[in-house]
Amino acid sequence: MGSCISQDVKSKNPTRTQSRIYKIRYDESLKEEDDNTSAHGDGGARVRLEGNSVFASMFTQKGMKGINQDAMTVWENFNGEKDVLFCGVFDGHGPSGHTVARHIRDTLPYRLSSAFRQSQLINGCNHSGPGLSSYNTKESHEDTSNPNPVLLSTWASSFVESFKETDDELVSNPAIDSFCSGTTAVTVIKQEDHLIIANLGDSRAIMCTRGNRNELIPDQLTVDLKPSLPGECERITKCKGRVHASPDEPDVQRLWLPEHDDMGLAMSRAFGDFCLKRCGLIAVPEVTCRKLTDRDEFVVLASDGVWDVLSNTEVIQIVASAAKRSMAAKLLVEKAVRAWRYRYPGSKTDDCTAICMFFKKPSPRPSKTTLESTNSWTIESWHSCRIIEVTGEPSSKSTVADAKEEYTALEGDTRVNSILSIPRFSLSWRKSAKEVESILV
Repeated sequence: MGSCISQDVKSKNPTRTQSRIYKIRYDESLKEEDDNTSAHGDGGARVRLEGNSVFASMFTQKGMKGINQDAMTVWENFNGEKDVLFCGVFDGHGPSGHTVARHIRDTLPYRLSSAFRQSQLINGCNHSGPGLSSYNTKESHEDTSNPNPVLLSTWASSFVESFKETDDELVSNPAIDSFCSGTTAVTVIKQEDHLIIANLGDSRAIMCTRGNRNELIPDQLTVDLKPSLPGECERITKCKGRVHASPDEPDVQRLWLPEHDDMGLAMSRAFGDFCLKRCGLIAVPEVTCRKLTDRDEFVVLASDGVWDVLSNTEVIQIVASAAKRSMAAKLLVEKAVRAWRYRYPGSKTDDCTAICMFFKKPSPRPSKTTLESTNSWTIESWHSCRIIEVTGEPSSKSTVADAKEEYTALEGDTRVNSILSIPRFSLSWRKSAKEVESILV
């Protein structure tokens, strides 16, 4: 899809184009929170698998490859602490990718909460202390204001430990076939004015912030962890895995088994996929921390179904254009689906999932949405943007995955599959952890 900043709205009259201006304010008289879509988790946390709240909007839509393999969750009052939020998007792949993604969605937050509390006891750390500085498992500190190294290392080690424990439990779980199936994970915790981000795979998190002229600027918080990255490729080759593209997709570098042209995984880190764990695939997240400022507006977490067709700039403009916060994620997913149809009309649309986490409270003064006609789309308190409007498109609906749907991602015309092919030896029986090692040694 072309840049949403330069496109005009299609008019019903084919001989002319027109643009409409929408001066939009958030209307607090409209209910932002859906009380029927939440449950209670560890420490009294409020868990959402769908629906919206005052600070978070979430939406998923099944693509055309079969069952929806994406999963998402939002935990409010995470770890039993008020105003601490946990968000996660999980993009499954392989025949049982949907099962793996949902299992990780349901178990990872509990393990993270437990690991953090355990680390606090060991380190004697009180997380209500001084603020976080920027932290990266590979880079040095970027922001040294009010540093708290103990807290930083506590969060980082808790993420790494909980990811490892979750992956270890997955391989021994007889109810889930994760030998040739897995999932990505992009997770964010908001604690007061700090963000802690842990990423595994090629899902992505970006932040919308304001520049010196009050314009909206995207700030990518994660790196798409793919085999093409030099550091990832080096680790894979040291573990006897292979990195190369297939003839049909020369622009997509994949992780392959040492002596078989099977799997062809398009990411270098993931939960599951145990047939590749001895070939350089790891479940160690990249953890970063950011301190928020008054310029920061919101964070968007999304699966690659969104990022494959929309740029970071387009994503923040779409989210900022939502009339209600609760509609932001749905609007973004619908735009992504429309972009798939426009850019790849002969391809199967991928599953698209997004979570939008807002940092600031909406305006306390309710106001009605007003519509005026002019030459551009202007949003009060937001940067101007112009977005494609296509008439005659069917409305999108959130789809609840049906476990009986057939997995068809390896069939038909698709743009990029996470897994290119399935090893033949994995289709006849389930492998135990010891059998996996014997095959790959």
